[in-house]
Amino acid sequence: MSAMLTLSNVAKTFNPGTINEKVALDHINLELEEEDFVTVIGGNGAGKSTMLNAVAGVWPVDEGSIIINGVDVTGLPDFKRAFLIGRVFQDPMTGTAADMQIEENLALAAKRGMRRGLSWNVKNEDRRMFREKLATLGLGLEDRMSTKVGLLSGGQRQALTLLMASLQRPKLLLLDEHTAALDPKTAKLVLDLTREIVEENHLTTMMVTHNMRDAIHIGNRLIMMDAGRILLDVRGEEKKNLTVEDLMKKFEAASGEEFANDQALLSK
Repeated sequence: MSAMLTLSNVAKTFNPGTINEKVALDHINLELEEEDFVTVIGGNGAGKSTMLNAVAGVWPVDEGSIIINGVDVTGLPDFKRAFLIGRVFQDPMTGTAADMQIEENLALAAKRGMRRGLSWNVKNEDRRMFREKLATLGLGLEDRMSTKVGLLSGGQRQALTLLMASLQRPKLLLLDEHTAALDPKTAKLVLDLTREIVEENHLTTMMVTHNMRDAIHIGNRLIMMDAGRILLDVRGEEKKNLTVEDLMKKFEAASGEEFANDQALLSK
């Protein structure tokens, strides 16, 4: 299998030279192979979301290179790498247009990265495809395609955003704590849908989470970060047999300190 994502010596410092200087990424090296599903965990300020934002192109990195499917995107802004990336955010309100209908949101997602004219409409063949895709979510949204997205619940919006992010089978799917704002039952539903969509579309995926149990049970590979560095990279059989206690011991052995993150510990 070939590498779908390569981070080489990637570094990012916020507010350099000031009292608020913060090394967010400390010369990270990481390679994701095609169809890898990597979960990323770590305490607050470990660099998880910073790494995701670097890959997405939210801001430029200070050093290093980022290559997605053979394309060097290091110097490209987020909108110029959008054709390679699907993304779901923590806030269910992000990633969809609240005042547009479900089918209109899906139509926009289907055209992401393409040249769009000033006028566009939803074609009947697209509408049929959207209905089929929505039906796979099991939420009844296929019968509400003209409903404005702002009227949906948080879980329905995250499920829709997930569908939109995967509609064009992106080279890389980025999930930034996408179930953190949901209640446990809805979070489980969205995680189950995530698994199904990733497997069905053979997507290479990076999922940031604060939930240790989710990080262990989902995907084929787990990365643990601390102070802008990758401390652990566990995969295959070793990952399958992991427990939360194992993970905490490994973290302590690698970092020389206890894992102290209340949110992660409470969700174990």
